[in-house]
Amino acid sequence: MSHFFTVRKLRMAVIALLLVPLGLPAQNLPDLGDMSQADLPPALERRIGESLFRDMRVRERSYINDPEISDYLNRLADRLVSKLPDSRQDFQLFALRDPTLNAFAWPGGFIGVHTGLIVTAQSESELASVIAHEISHVTQHHIARQFAKRGEMTTIAIASLLVALLGARSNPQVAQAALVGGQAASVASQLAYTRDFEREADRMGLQMLDGAGFDTRGMASFFERMQRSLRFYESSSPAYLRTHPLTVERITDASARIQETSYRQVPDSLDFLLVRAKLRAYDGDAREALADFDNRLRDVQGNQRIAARFGLAHAALRLRDFARAQKEIDALRAEHASSPMFDSLAGRISLDAGDPATAVSRFREALNRAPHARALVYGMIDSLLAANRTEEALALVSDEVTLYTQDPQLFQYQARAAAMLDKRLLQHKAQAESYVLNGQIQAAVEQLELAQRAADGDFYQQSSVDARLREMRQRAVELKRDGL
Repeated sequence: MSHFFTVRKLRMAVIALLLVPLGLPAQNLPDLGDMSQADLPPALERRIGESLFRDMRVRERSYINDPEISDYLNRLADRLVSKLPDSRQDFQLFALRDPTLNAFAWPGGFIGVHTGLIVTAQSESELASVIAHEISHVTQHHIARQFAKRGEMTTIAIASLLVALLGARSNPQVAQAALVGGQAASVASQLAYTRDFEREADRMGLQMLDGAGFDTRGMASFFERMQRSLRFYESSSPAYLRTHPLTVERITDASARIQETSYRQVPDSLDFLLVRAKLRAYDGDAREALADFDNRLRDVQGNQRIAARFGLAHAALRLRDFARAQKEIDALRAEHASSPMFDSLAGRISLDAGDPATAVSRFREALNRAPHARALVYGMIDSLLAANRTEEALALVSDEVTLYTQDPQLFQYQARAAAMLDKRLLQHKAQAESYVLNGQIQAAVEQLELAQRAADGDFYQQSSVDARLREMRQRAVELKRDGL
């Protein structure tokens, strides 16, 4: 199969995926009109972001499926967004294990953050300044406006951009072919924001940062580090600067606005320090991480010391040194430190050490203090399954999927527990829902057909399967019709 044909098929798939659910035909692809007069429809923007996120979650190995990290990032975003007037935009932040200092925004409110940015951020305000900047790109619809400025808001151009964005992380050749093959070579330049859009995102991000109570000088310190990076890298700039050009005018403008805000000293939250320590514990060699945290303990105090001890415990757990990991947890308790992250780590130590009964007890106590915390829920389910308390695990996960309806891992847990109890209808239906959330519609149809034949559910359950199967079959037909 030729390179061009592969890219063309991928582009057509993206177009169909975006347009079919909106009731738009993929044949004779329409121009979306002169977008200098109208914004990209919000429903389509969200659809674009959901499509990218679903594909990335399934295919991108660097995607971090860690609820403590993703929940922290989303809490941080919520704090910033709460200061936006009349904001109706939903945001979904996620982390990618990548050492580069980078973050990026997709249409529809999806924002990716590289672990390199979190780990090297010198303060929470600095990290918040980057996220506020990315939120502003979304709320101001900068990707759509990039196209509108040049009259390129066609479906082909959108699809080419999506393929480029998806391909750039794993296969630059495919990404470049997508841009050229889509008759949208100019889209390459659209991957970098204009100077005007950058200044606008700086201005709005700064307002968010100040309104949310962060230190606005975090943005200034980030700019300074980017400038140093430019001098350091010489021939190749950091990834963030390739899509977010840093100019003298932009720095001057932002610095002037920062001077107009009131100075405040803002301590880093414990959650920020713990997430950063956890990421450091799982980066590189585990023994080096252990030694690094040991050294940090000698030089820091307060929350910095608590975070160092927390990171040390994770590094010890990674090395399966359960005694050392538990020793650090006990030391945290002795310092009267408290966090659901400590509870989750304590439970994981017991579980990995082969003591699921103690793990169940620890997770149960923790859930009494922090009900529905996803990391604790995951740990409790794993512990109950390991302790052969499958009925309890199924009851717990069945409650949680009603709260977290977009969490494919919870449906995977439900399918696993149901299979262990020989509840075949529930097993296959839960597996189908996990597939749906990951965009694997034909696989979902197959699971629902198995659920339909299982015949071990009541009338209500069987009717629910029948209805869902009709829905997924229709969606599968539409996708097949359009070449997927």
